[in-house]
Amino acid sequence: MAQDLPRTSRNRLVRYTLQALGWISVALGVIGIFLPVLPTTPFLLLAAACFARSSPRFYHWLVNHKRLGPWIRDYLDGNGIPLKGKVYAIGLMWVSIGFSCYLVALPWARGFMLASAVLVTLYILRQKTLEKR
Repeated sequence: MAQDLPRTSRNRLVRYTLQALGWISVALGVIGIFLPVLPTTPFLLLAAACFARSSPRFYHWLVNHKRLGPWIRDYLDGNGIPLKGKVYAIGLMWVSIGFSCYLVALPWARGFMLASAVLVTLYILRQKTLEKR
């Protein structure tokens, strides 16, 4: 398993901000286990990325967690992302981008959001799909 962590940030404000974002992502990921409209895997991956840069202790806790760890380890080990996670991540991203484009009238901002959504969609689709065990 990939255990090489990037260096943690030396800036205390950055570390605390990343930790807060990580814990919010963990909470949303856990809620996503019970709510079918909220994805679990993307939030847990975001939490792991935030913790990797802010707290090796929290990162190891999350990656080795009995219930939450398998989602992250499967991705880190190259096993892929569950199909359900891909569908939810792409679907919710496009709904939120569409709503944002509706609210924002600036053409350049809409273009940036749409281009970002296309690139993220392509990235997710190119990731290996985790086979059910």
